[in-house]
Parts: sequence; C-alpha cells; structure tokens
Amino acid sequence: MQEPTLEFLSHCGFDVKVSVTRSYVGHIASLPGVTVLFQRPRDIAVSVANGGVDFGMTGYDVIADTDADGHTQVLHDALGYGRCKVVVAVPESWSDVLNMADLARKAHALERPLRVVTKYRRLTAAFLERHAVNPFELIDAEGSLEVVPEIGYADIIVDITETGSTLQQNRLRALADGVILQTEATLVANRDSLKRPEVMSIATMLLEYFEAHLRSEGYVMVFANMRGGSAEEVAHAMRTQTTLGGLQGPTLSPIYVSHGQDPWFAVNLIVPRKELTSAIQQLRSIGGSGVVVTPVTYIFEEQPDRVKALKELVNQ
Repeated sequence: MQEPTLEFLSHCGFDVKVSVTRSYVGHIASLPGVTVLFQRPRDIAVSVANGGVDFGMTGYDVIADTDADGHTQVLHDALGYGRCKVVVAVPESWSDVLNMADLARKAHALERPLRVVTKYRRLTAAFLERHAVNPFELIDAEGSLEVVPEIGYADIIVDITETGSTLQQNRLRALADGVILQTEATLVANRDSLKRPEVMSIATMLLEYFEAHLRSEGYVMVFANMRGGSAEEVAHAMRTQTTLGGLQGPTLSPIYVSHGQDPWFAVNLIVPRKELTSAIQQLRSIGGSGVVVTPVTYIFEEQPDRVKALKELVNQ
C-alpha cells in the first residue's frame, strides 16, 4: 500500500520526501515535527498499538487482527483506497461446501482438525468459532496463500481478495457468507499518544485535510458569465434549475462592462461531478456562457464529524 498511500497524502497536501541516506525514513515539509517511517502493514499496526509510533496508515484488516488489547484508536476507517475483503475460501472441488454451515459439517466429518492457512489468526479463529466450525488448526504462512491447499499443506485459506480472480486462478472459491471483514486504508493513532497536545494537534490537522480532500473528490468548480438585469434576477433564474444550487447557493459578482452595455455577472458554484453535463446545459439554457470547469482540491466543513468525535474522546 506504499504507493497509493504516498499518492493519497500528496493529494491532501502532505508530500513525503524520502531520506537520501535512509530509504525507510521520510519527512513532510508541511508537518516539520513529523518523521515518516516506512514499515510493512502488520508492523505498522503493532508499532501503533505498542506506542512505538503515534500514527499509522495501513489496512483495517491488520488493525482488527492485531489490536487485541485496544491500544489503537481508529481515526478514519474509509480513506478510499486499498479496498478488499477478508474471506474464507475453499477448493472448487468441495462441491458440497457452499456456505459456512456446510463448512461446519465438513469439519465435523473429518478425522482430523480442519487445516486453515491464514495471516489473520485472531479474526479467523473468532469467525470459525462463531460459525461452529471445529475442530480446526490455524497454520501460519506468508506470501501467496492461494497455492497452499493445492500442495496439500492446508485444506482452506482465509485471506484478502479484491476481485476474486486470484482465487479462481488457483481453483479456490470464496464462500457466500464467508466474508469476515470489509477493509480499506485506515488512519489510526495510539490512544495514549493522543493525550499529548502536540499529537492531538497533528491528528486534528490530518483529519481536517483528509476529510476535505475526500469530500472534494465528487465535485468540480464551475465558473460562468451570465447576462441579467440584477444579481437577484440571475439568482432567481438559477434557482429554477435543478443542479445549480451549489453547496449553500451560487456566488455572484458583477462584471464591470463598458458604459452602455447590458449588465453581466460572474457565477461560481460547486457541482457534483456526475451532474456536470446537466449543469452546463442548464447554465446555457438561462443565458450562461464562457463556462469554465476546474477540479476541487478541498471542501472544508465547519467541523467534520470525525474531528468532533476525536475531541470528545480525548476530553472524556
């Protein structure tokens, strides 16, 4: 997840510069007191939980599997990339196993424990027990787990998948009700670290910019020139349309034209990206011209819900 994480941070205004002498260390110019460390996803979760680092960005799957003692606080669980799911997958040849109930019967019928290879020991054990799949034996493995059942090292796997194509290539099939967890990139912090004012300040800043960037992704900024007798007349014409309302309403300002010319007004508003074509057509229908569309980098709210929740948590 390193490259998409660096790209996400850059889009949020936090460009990471990697040290020329130590490739696992970086710095962010806009956060001069912060040192960036590059670690494996599971190591990030462990480092945050034990307080070795204050913040971490990794998949929610490893956070859920490693934070047994509850030392980690999830600040944002939907950063919009790294989406996948942790699933129970069985060999395609197991035609009698279509769901977790079938798997439970299969496990009971075996003369030995069901062998399950996974990197998610805590999540897997809890899920199998909840579905009465026993007895079972968890087998640790790294790398590609999909080949393990074929070579006879285990019976089934529990692993992450995005589209399921890799499972199919290795003649495996995810069970219909075997989704243990939906996961994506997550921002977390050590709970004790958040008690320090300087850490809380960074946490608030990160959340503010992350939320503002994520909110902006579905919108564009539209500028247009409108002819009208007054600002009120132009605003009324825009209010008769379905997609020209902006966030709180359109912004209008006069264009200073030559003496004797009809009045013109500059209009700018935020429009959902999926409604852009409709917005342009509606602007033209009421006399708009010179329409300019630009991307939106941030949309800051008065106070994002996640920032409010964090402050309430720390003040408890």
